[in-house]
Amino acid sequence: MTRAGHHLRANALVLAWLVAAAVAAVAHRWLPEAGWLLVHLPLLGAVTTAILVWSQHFADTLLRHPAPRGALVARLATHTVGALAVVVGHLASLAPVLVAGGAAVAAAGVAQAVGISRQRRGALPSRFGHLVRAYVEAGLLLVPGVACGVAMAAFAPGPEPYARWYVAHVVLTLVGWVGVTVAGTLVVLWPTILHARIDDVAERSASRALLLLVTGTLIAAAGPATGVRAVTVVGLLVVLAGIALVVRVLVRQARTAPPVTFAAASVGAAVVWWAATVAALGVVVAVAPTWRAAVPHLSALAPATVAGFAAQVLVGALSYLLPVVLGGGPAVSRAVAAELDRSAVVRVVLLNGGLAFFVLPSPSLVRVTASVLALAVGAWFLVLVARAVRIARRGADGAPAAVVPARGSGPDPVAAGLVRARRRGAGSLAVGALLVTVAVALAGDPVAAGLTQVTAGSAGGAGAGGVVATGGTTTVTVEAHDMRFVPDTIDVPAGDRLVLEVVNVDDTVHDLVLDGGATSGRLAPGARVTLDVGVVGGDLAGWCSVAGHRLMGMTLSVVVTGGAALAQDGPQHGPQDEDAAAGGHAGHADTTDGTPAADLLDLMATPDDDFVAHDAVLPPVGDGTTHHVRLEVTEHVQEVAPGVTRTAWTFGGTAPGPVLHGRVGDRFVVTLVNDGSLGHSIDFHAGALAPDDVMRTIEPGETLTYTFTATRSGIWMYHCSTMPMSLHIANGMLGAVVIDPPGLPPVDHEYVLVQSELYLGAQGGPADETALSAQTPTLLTFNGYANQYRDRPLQVAVGERVRVWVLDAGPNRPSSFHVVGGQFDTVYREGDWTLRDGGSTGTGGAQVLALQPAEGGFVELTFPEAGTYPFVTHVMGDAERGASGRFVVSP
Repeated sequence: MTRAGHHLRANALVLAWLVAAAVAAVAHRWLPEAGWLLVHLPLLGAVTTAILVWSQHFADTLLRHPAPRGALVARLATHTVGALAVVVGHLASLAPVLVAGGAAVAAAGVAQAVGISRQRRGALPSRFGHLVRAYVEAGLLLVPGVACGVAMAAFAPGPEPYARWYVAHVVLTLVGWVGVTVAGTLVVLWPTILHARIDDVAERSASRALLLLVTGTLIAAAGPATGVRAVTVVGLLVVLAGIALVVRVLVRQARTAPPVTFAAASVGAAVVWWAATVAALGVVVAVAPTWRAAVPHLSALAPATVAGFAAQVLVGALSYLLPVVLGGGPAVSRAVAAELDRSAVVRVVLLNGGLAFFVLPSPSLVRVTASVLALAVGAWFLVLVARAVRIARRGADGAPAAVVPARGSGPDPVAAGLVRARRRGAGSLAVGALLVTVAVALAGDPVAAGLTQVTAGSAGGAGAGGVVATGGTTTVTVEAHDMRFVPDTIDVPAGDRLVLEVVNVDDTVHDLVLDGGATSGRLAPGARVTLDVGVVGGDLAGWCSVAGHRLMGMTLSVVVTGGAALAQDGPQHGPQDEDAAAGGHAGHADTTDGTPAADLLDLMATPDDDFVAHDAVLPPVGDGTTHHVRLEVTEHVQEVAPGVTRTAWTFGGTAPGPVLHGRVGDRFVVTLVNDGSLGHSIDFHAGALAPDDVMRTIEPGETLTYTFTATRSGIWMYHCSTMPMSLHIANGMLGAVVIDPPGLPPVDHEYVLVQSELYLGAQGGPADETALSAQTPTLLTFNGYANQYRDRPLQVAVGERVRVWVLDAGPNRPSSFHVVGGQFDTVYREGDWTLRDGGSTGTGGAQVLALQPAEGGFVELTFPEAGTYPFVTHVMGDAERGASGRFVVSP
């Protein structure tokens, strides 16, 4: 195999991993463990493969003693198989596969370190031969880094140990394996790209930088091992000192030979992201109160680390190195280089600008637009590589003319001037395009960006009780924070104009609505708006109209002073009226006609013939021990009784959400996608883990992955835990997880009934918050529809054994499940049998399964003869509100 063919095949692996990462980025909303994949496909796959290929290439060059090519092929094969096994093992929760894959990846790193070390001992003396020790040291740092990753993924440590493994994994792999390799390579690669010389200062600085980087990495990794976060911070400061030495050398060389190619600009930008991410890592670890609290913030650094540093230095290096190794003669190399250098300034500006807008606090539409832009630039590089390989294969014929000078030739001043002028123009065009793109995104959501000044007009004025305007203006800054307005009382002289600077300093969406119709509009986290209330002639009430926030006490009072406090002429708003001021039902599409749903309720009515009841059959467990579940949060109108509708907030399109079924020891990987219009979250009672990260509220358009292992049996509730929880649960955000007790015998029929309360407001609208606060439900239901199993009975036969799982999802009312005419010989409640097969006497029975909100269990019975057996909650008033059904027993 020729040298060019060898490199082409080796780098095809790198490009394959990059393509897989790009596909995952496009399809991330439909992939399990998408966040994990978007980190590990580029880093474990593309970057690590590239390190194995190019560190060997540079070792051969620096030592002037090529290693056997077969050794690298074996290492690449071992790493590729190992990396694929890690991915498969993690996604399928196959611990043995994951451990074996991690061992293979670590073995490839060790083999690389040992091979280059032996190669160095057998080489002739050379000026830069000592620099290859960076590859040896980086390979040895990979081994404990992989071990930490395997420990996290395969052995399910507790939250705090997991966080310490996590930090150690990040330090050893990113700061150590990737960072040390990059530093060692840049000593030679950077001046080669620039056509600059390496002086003695640069060489000495490189040796000192490598010492600092390796030492700092080891110190930083000792922090999680000892449990002392300050140790990690000190280690990262040492690493930053090493990076500073590297940057100092790069800047000195760039002054003598300015960067003019895409390769130079990309590598230079990557170094900036490198320093920034290591500094941010240190700050996060330093300010977090615990290791566990640091993990969510470290996860937020992933885009900057993966795309800004690792992927960008890889792309820049490949852009320079591929023309070198593909061969074909000087003309072909120049043509290939020109192709990879195409639109260099535009690509660098768009990628780094888009990434900056993505990682910095920005409105969600801006972040989405920026991420799409950065991904498009990354895909652009893959297209250019394919074109460059085609040029190299067919030779220079038909290749585009290159304006870059031949390597080793003197610069052409005229050509260089044309290139600089062309790139300045391209740079200005790229910056303009980036700003226009961001401006369009901001125009799509100006209120969230804090760019819209809301002017409400006069809320009072001279017409409000005859108060005469004073000509004065009272300006007050109001912060929305922790379900409160600060201040929550504002004194205004009678007749003054009131201007409110409303700032959302919370991490969820809020607004401010005032009597008379003045409103700030919805404010995203960090947004601010100026609300001109107008001349105030009387006291005003204000509130946040986001569903449930007023119920939580998010109210504000404007109190007139210096004169009689007069009632406003404008309309006064109650809880049901606040939606109109916010433009629809607290952020949801307005589907009501104002008619109270309770006025349309007829509990004796039967549904239409085409009505299909919620399937009460318990779904099978399925194959395997890992269950991947995708739950999309949606909002839609749902019929809850014949002719009666509400706006339900749902998991997976149904209220209650889908029933999850597993066994003790099974692992659930749940991807929550918020396609609603409010922030939502999810809490699985079936998993025991710290709520800080996985139960956090995500805003519309966001996704999170919630992974838990079912260690205990029973029927467990899951629900939205965003405040106020009662409102989110009452609007339908609830469901059940059934974990079978070991040895549970099979039965003929197995059903799941989830009891919940409905607090109906206007027809087609969301829950009535006043009724919810008073705990006066309109309906009680099994599986979300009043009396549905009365009209669509559950079918069994005489003598068949029936198991009924019951969950009381509340949010407020207890349940007392009873089958009229039936007796339970087995009762399982909250994790244990209270009666089994008739109990100790063999003749014992039970008449109800009594449950408080969030409690659950199951009962078993057989029916002695054919007939109709109603089932109810024996809280009879609730049964009469819809919590009833029937078994129809055939002979």
